[in-house]
Parts: sequence; structure tokens; C-alpha cells
Amino acid sequence: ACYFVLQECGMSKIELKQSLEKIEKVINDACGFFEQMNLPNKSNANLSKPANSRGAVTTARPPPLVIGRDKDCDSIVAMLHDKEEDAQPDTNRAQCYSVIGIHGIGGSGKSTLSQLVCAREEKDGHFNLVMWVHVSQDFSVDTIFRQMSEAASRTPCPQFNNLDTLQTNLEKKLHGKRFLLVLDDVWYNNRDVRQYEKLQQILSPLNAGEAGSKVLVTSRTKDALIALGAAEHRCIPMSVLGEDVFLKLFKHYAFHNVCVAADDRKRLEDIATHIAKKLKGSPLAAKIVGGQLRMRPNIDYWRSSRDGNHLDDTMGALWWSYQHLDEQVRRCFAYCSIFPRGRYLERHELVKLWAAEGFARSSNEGKDLEDVCQGYFDELVSASFLQSEVKKYSSKKDTYIVHDLLLDLADKVAGSDCFRIENQWKQIGDSLVMEGCEDEVPPDARHLFVQTYGSELINEKICKLDKLRTLIIDGVDDRKQVEEKVVKSLFVRLKKLRVLIIPVYNDQGTFSVPESIGQLRHLRYLRHLRFETRYGKKLVLPSTLSKLYHMQVLDFFDIQNLVFSSRDDMFSLINLRHMAGMPFLKIPRVGRMTLLRTLQKIIVGKEQGCELKQLGGLNQLRGKLSIAGLENVETRQEALEAKLGDKEGLTALELWWCHDTRGELKKQEAQTEVLEGLCPPKHLESLSIYSYHGLRYPSWMMGQHDGGPKYLNELSLNHSSTELGRVLGGFWPHLRSFHMYRCSSSTMPDHMEHLTSLTHLDLNWCPNIRSLPTLPRSLEYLSLFFCNEMLMSACRRAGDPNWEKTQHIPYVCVNDLEVINHHIFLGIVIILNLFAKLSNTHQSTEWIRTAHVDGGGSSSSSAPKTPSSVEAV
Repeated sequence: ACYFVLQECGMSKIELKQSLEKIEKVINDACGFFEQMNLPNKSNANLSKPANSRGAVTTARPPPLVIGRDKDCDSIVAMLHDKEEDAQPDTNRAQCYSVIGIHGIGGSGKSTLSQLVCAREEKDGHFNLVMWVHVSQDFSVDTIFRQMSEAASRTPCPQFNNLDTLQTNLEKKLHGKRFLLVLDDVWYNNRDVRQYEKLQQILSPLNAGEAGSKVLVTSRTKDALIALGAAEHRCIPMSVLGEDVFLKLFKHYAFHNVCVAADDRKRLEDIATHIAKKLKGSPLAAKIVGGQLRMRPNIDYWRSSRDGNHLDDTMGALWWSYQHLDEQVRRCFAYCSIFPRGRYLERHELVKLWAAEGFARSSNEGKDLEDVCQGYFDELVSASFLQSEVKKYSSKKDTYIVHDLLLDLADKVAGSDCFRIENQWKQIGDSLVMEGCEDEVPPDARHLFVQTYGSELINEKICKLDKLRTLIIDGVDDRKQVEEKVVKSLFVRLKKLRVLIIPVYNDQGTFSVPESIGQLRHLRYLRHLRFETRYGKKLVLPSTLSKLYHMQVLDFFDIQNLVFSSRDDMFSLINLRHMAGMPFLKIPRVGRMTLLRTLQKIIVGKEQGCELKQLGGLNQLRGKLSIAGLENVETRQEALEAKLGDKEGLTALELWWCHDTRGELKKQEAQTEVLEGLCPPKHLESLSIYSYHGLRYPSWMMGQHDGGPKYLNELSLNHSSTELGRVLGGFWPHLRSFHMYRCSSSTMPDHMEHLTSLTHLDLNWCPNIRSLPTLPRSLEYLSLFFCNEMLMSACRRAGDPNWEKTQHIPYVCVNDLEVINHHIFLGIVIILNLFAKLSNTHQSTEWIRTAHVDGGGSSSSSAPKTPSSVEAV
């Protein structure tokens, strides 16, 4: 527990809990205060933003290059701004929005066109909100509401289990705002009454918006647009690209970054002209086929492609491209069919899944399985079968999607091998009823995806699939517990599983994985999905886990309380490659797991098998590594035995000491020697050091050593009392972010102006630093938070030397309790003034005009009464 910053800040658990409860009450009261005035509540609002600024916009981004759609975009934008049908008559009341639709065959560019429209609206500012929601074929209303809520606020939607609560929450965010909502890829069957009702339900919260709002719908059918309320003349068919424009688009994909002799290029361009005519103007076919040709710039190959009859329709072109993939790459693509439409697929997760399934084949016996699968992934991306798509409201950047037409192709080629059940729990009266699992699962299915856990579904259907190799249960409703007896039955009956992803959730505080997991002798990938795991929850793993000799991936999804019945036996898992999502633990004899690539956290100790030297042979490690318990390491030689410098795949490193050794010279000397020996690899990007109190920082940090990181981007020093040296060499000139938290050092390095790459500097709770050095011109952000009072005061006082040193920095944040109090009141007054201007009433203006801000931020008695907890801040 001593390795968490919250506990090292000097507060007891009770004090911390009380403080958090006070903060929560302040926020809740403030939110309620804003809502009573019908004001938007944005915690990240910029107080200096003009009153007429438009709200934040979030939408899926268009591709970097869009060819031939400018006129279509202009036409749709004109319709969006048209006031003629701002309000359409309804049976009950006038709507504040009108619907415009785009329809066309799959792959014709509907989504791209609507993305282009949204990008235009971002700049135009005609709408207060622009929301993008991907609907797809099988959708749930509550999921769409959550997506709309997140798109409106740019923050994750709170976990509401009641649909009415979700709708009310969304209506609040839309209230009084003119919005543009894009409903992308809507599917509709006019014989399905239930689907029509669900579409109407999606529209139900929209009347909370302002007149002039618009809904832009894309669909393969015109019927879907009309069902959502689009007038006939506002259903726009996708225009066919002109022959010349389409040829330009096709050549962009076929010749991008292709280097051939000039004569060969002319011949290839002539062949490309004939191939383009066969693709019937399909942008998706142009992208897929062009991508295949680009990888093989061979005249004979292009001619044979031109002369075949397989490119005469879009699906035929996609099938032709699929057939030209390597056999194992085709297998990996077919596997993607188990995931729902619109699912964001992470590169590293897919690669690990494919490796665990045994898809890797290589003539090079020494090549790592995951590296082989990484090559498969790159080939699918290059051929556009996987398309890069950044997930909204997520820090994950390396995500991809499969286009709907390509998913249709994947479904076709996978046959009965792959199956997905897109089920969900629905509240009907006082009962919870599972929907979406009516279809029979093929008895020979090998790979199965299940949207939501259900014990009856598992017992009656899934456990009968004796050929099953993959079972992914994607989530669990918190009103339905995961029962240990059901999981035990699953382990006993599905003995051929290679991949198992399963949630662990109950309301008893502890979930014990059944010992029968030891019967899954073929298991290679085990991931426990956390659902609303709280610090009181505990996951207990049985000793039989050590029998799973073939295990490659253990992922516990950042659970905070994990108990191994017998960690001593873990070393038998010598094929393990990834141990992820674990808290800080001692793992005896981890050095035997020489294939490990992921070991995010570990505590080293003095006991046999737990020493730091156990890390010495783990040179396949990559990504982030956090080492705690370094107070148990006493000499430089012990530190050198970890061989951190040989772990070239590491990008982030955290080094944790536990005890405060200030004043204990012997321990300070030991820390100095140990850190000197923990020299990281050359290409490390981020370094964080906790509770270091050595006599000096190591030579590899100060540029006095040939080894160590050369291009470090981020450095964080926490709870340290050691003074930084005066001269900064080595990686310092390349540093972009530098953070000091609760450090007791009294000076900062000289000549920081030479750190020409530095953009972010944070000094938090550093009470002994009394003046700033000359700061680099590259600095974009400076934060001083609860630092020395004289320093913070000087940085706010015009003309002071410290104030002068910050004037070139675009964003400076100087905060202590007095300033925070002042800013809260100032923010309220500014918002109230904005409200008065919008209301344009004499009465509102009068009582707000009397409010004023002086030194500490006080208000006259004429101002409206604020909640007591807000005043108390």
C-alpha cells in the first residue's frame, strides 16, 4: 500500500474520505445551482471565452483526403442551414428539428460525406453542438443515448441503468441548444415494427433542443430516412463520381508511395484506367483494390487483374482482394467477424488473440509468434481491410474498425466457425429479460462473442459447444451477478478453450475463480473483465492456475485486490508473455518467464526468488514497467544485475522507494548507488522516480555517462529531497515535460533556457523553491500548485522578476487555496453575467450588476444566494 501517492501525501484514509466527500458535495451543489438557471455545466470551460462562443464539437473525423465530394458537401450544408423546415408539424407538437438523409449502397461514401459535412460545421459554428453516433444494424437505445450524451459533453456518460434516467440526462444536455446530430449507418426493415419503435425512441429526447436543429441520417435504404421523418425531397441519393474523378481517386490508392520507372508507370496508369471502369464507381472498391495493386506494382499482375471478370461489382472486387491475401492473413480477417459492427479493435489486443489462437505461421523458426501476427495485421491495414479510426473520448489511439461491407465479407468467409450474440438485459416491469439471444448457435462454432453475461445462456447454449476455442463475454449488467457455479460448469465442459474473456462481478466483495480452471489445459489467453470494481473487491486465483502450461496472456484489467493462492507455482508458466492489469505484487522466480513482454508492476524483495536480479533475463519486456520495493536493494551491483539497459523495448519506467530515508546517511548512500545502477535503456520515453532521497542524481541523468536514455520525453520526480545538479546534459535537451511533486529541494537547475524542447513544466507542492530560473522560450504550459507562497505571489505580481520570466508562456496556472476560492466565485459571476445577457431582462441585469470581485473574491448581499458548500470553498 505504501506505493500509492495518495497514501504518501500525509493524509489518513479517514481524512482523505472526508475531503473527497466535501469536494463531491461542492460539485453536486454547484451543478444543481447551474441547472436551476438552465446553464450549461462544463467543468473545463475557459473563463475568458467570449459570451457568443459556440459549444464544443465532437465528431468522427473525415479521411485526410476526400476526392470529388465538395459539391455534395456544399449542397447538404446549405440544407442544414435552411430555415424553411426548422419546425415540422407533428401529431402532438412542432418539432425543433428537421431530418435530412443520405442513402446509397454500401461502400459508396455516405459516412465519408457526412464526416466532411461535420468537419465543415466545426469551423462554421452554426450549431452549438455537433454529435456523431454510429447506429449500425443491431443497436440498443440506451447505447445510442450514451453515445449522444458523450458526444454532447465530450465526457464519458455516467452509468445509468434506467433508460428514463438516460433520456432525462440527455435532454438536459440538449436543452436550449441548436444541434446537428449525425445518425450514421442506420439499418431499417419496414416489416420490423420493433425496429421502427426503437428508431422513434432514439428521436424522443431531441425536442429538448432549440429550433433550427438538424438530424443528418445515412443509410443504405431510403425507407430508413423516411421512417426517421425525412421529407421525400430531403432524401439525397449518393451521387456517382464522374469517371475522371473516380479515376483520380483510384489512382490515389493504387499509386500512393509507389516507386517504379517512368515507362512502367505510364503502362500501369493505362491499365489502371481500364480497371477503374470495372469498379462501377465504388469508393470502397477503389480503396481495397487499389491497395492490393499498390502492394504489387507489377505489369503482368495488373494486366491479369484487368482481364478477369471478378471486379465487375463491389462485393466481387472485395472478394478478389480477399483471395489475394496470404492464407493466414485471410484467417485472421475472418476471425474479426465475431466482433459487432462498429467495434473498435485495438492492434495489440488483436495480435495477442491471433497468436493465442495459433494463427501464426512462419518459415523463420526463430521469429516470435506475435511479431508474425503483427505482420498479418499490417498487411490487413495496408490492404484497407482494417481501417484506422480513433475512438472518441478515449486515450487509446491505435484502434481500427472493419467497414460494414467488409464485415459482411468476413461473415461469409468465416461461415459457422465464428458467431456473435449481441444480447442485452431489458427491464420489463419488475423483471429483467434478456433479448437478442434467440438465434441458435451453430453446434460446430469455434469462436463465439457474447455481448452480455447470462447464466441461463451459458448453461443451456454455450456449454454445449464442445468444439469451442474462443469465448468472449464482453460485459455484465450490474444487476446480474456472475455466479461461481456457472463459471465452474463452463471450465469443466469447455475443455478445448484457447481464449477466454469473462467478467467477474458480484456484490459479495470476493470472487474466487474455481479450481476447475486447471482443466483448461489448452488455454492460452485469460482475461477477467472488471465491471465497477471497487477497492473492496477481491479476486482470488486458485493454485491450479499454475497447471496451464501453455498460457500466454493473463490480464486482470487493473483490479486493485488480487490474491494468488500460491504464487510460488507461477514460475511454471514459462510460456507466459503478458501479465497485465495486476496490482503491485511479489512474483517469486519471475526470472524463469523469459518470454515475458508485459510486466507492468512488480515488488522486489530480499527473499529468495524475489530479488531484483530476477529481472535480469527478461529482455523481451516492452511498454511500461514499474518496480517497487527498491528499499530492499542495497548495492549498485544488485541494481546492475537487473540489466535495465538491455530491455530495449521499454518505453516507460517507474522506480519506487517506500521509506523516507532523509537523515539516514547510510540509506541515502545506498539509494545513490542503486539508482546509479538502474540505468534505463537508450530509447526510454518516460521516467518517474518516487521517494528518492539519495545524495545526488545519477550520472546517466545528468549527461555524465555514455549510457542511459538519450531522447527522454517526460521526467517526473515525486517525494524527493535530492537537489538537481546545476548542469543538465544527456537527455535533458530533448525533454518535453518535467514534473516535480512534493519535492523538498530548494533550487531548480541553471540554464533551463537551453531546454529548447520543453513545453510543460509542473511544480506541485514544492515549498522550498523560492525563485524560477530563466525558462525556455519553447514552454507552453507552466503550473505552480501549492508551492512557496512568496514564489506564487511573485509570479502573480506584475513587474516582479519571477513574473517577467513567465510572460512568454501562453498558459500559466498559479493556484493556492485563496486563488481557487477566488476563481470559483469569479466563474460564477461571469456565468451569471452571461445568463443575464442571454435573458436580456432588466431584472436579471440589476441583481447581477451589483455583484463584484475584490481581492479575496467577495460579493454583495444583492447577489443570488449560492449553496453553502460553494461559499465554503
